[in-house]
Amino acid sequence: QVHLVESGVGLVQPGGSLRLSCEASGRILSPWIMGWYRQAPGKQRELVANIHSSDTTNYADSVKGRFTISRDKAKSTIHLEMNNLKAEDTAVYYCNVKQFATGFMDYWGKGTLVTVSS
Repeated sequence: QVHLVESGVGLVQPGGSLRLSCEASGRILSPWIMGWYRQAPGKQRELVANIHSSDTTNYADSVKGRFTISRDKAKSTIHLEMNNLKAEDTAVYYCNVKQFATGFMDYWGKGTLVTVSS
């Protein structure tokens, strides 16, 4: 079982920055993909960014050039550095881990609210 704990909830003004972190506990077997999804009110959950166990990264077009995903290998933690935030980035952000070593396993954090508003 994998447990995910997100941190970094906040209210930030447009143009500001915020860093989200997600620490994973439990056994995570390669190959895996860790990432962030978000869900705005009235909208479907969407992928924001993810990072593969090979360190390949992937970003939604709407955040390219503004968000950066990274990982701390020693702490099984991923970070999402968000810059130049816009009102449309307001959403609940969820950490996710997908494992494929012993069949597909999909784990989710509880979510953390990011509000971009003046």
